[in-house]
Amino acid sequence: MQLSFDLPLAPAMGRDDFLVSDSNAVAFAALENPAAWPAGKLALIGGAGSGKTHLAHVWAQDNEAVITDARRLNTADVEALASAPLVVEHLEDIAGNPYLERAMFHLHNLTLANRQPLLITGREEPTHWPIALPDLKSRMAGTPAIRIDAPDDMLLMQVMVKLFTDRGIDVKAPVVDYLVKRMDRSLGAVQQLVQALDQEALARGKPIGLRLAGEVLDNIAHEGA
Repeated sequence: MQLSFDLPLAPAMGRDDFLVSDSNAVAFAALENPAAWPAGKLALIGGAGSGKTHLAHVWAQDNEAVITDARRLNTADVEALASAPLVVEHLEDIAGNPYLERAMFHLHNLTLANRQPLLITGREEPTHWPIALPDLKSRMAGTPAIRIDAPDDMLLMQVMVKLFTDRGIDVKAPVVDYLVKRMDRSLGAVQQLVQALDQEALARGKPIGLRLAGEVLDNIAHEGA
């Protein structure tokens, strides 16, 4: 007897778990050589579910970097953060907060003064961030940006197959193709879909075929409506 538990697997953020395709190859290559970044900094830009957080974590692991959330800089030790390679996530979300903007301004300057590479992430290019502090706005606008595009079909398929394999599930190629053509176009949606299919297959005691795949897709669509 198999039991189904609603326990999502934590997303794997290692280099071996990052799959390269046409949608992310340029960004992946740019992060391979931080010594070539103009002024020692780079902005990694991409929408939700594009994989930018995963890629930022890969870069952090490769470079022994610290990862921090810009929205929590008011309680951070800026000098300690600036003493090593650094990733600052969600930077555009601090726009308009004078305390966080000033903290980021000092962190930016101190990190580069210490000759440590700085990787920042956001959804849009830094020139579009509505930052109020003029000095920080100019420094962000002068940060080179590289975009990680929305995942293409090949990447969605590769990630889906890997997630099924990680769960010990064998799903036929026509089912994967069916799912990819009908699902939301994000890596987060792949994880949600694989988890839902696994749970439903266990609950029914059936393999994942086209009928089950269609029903689970419909359920997800209705839940999101």
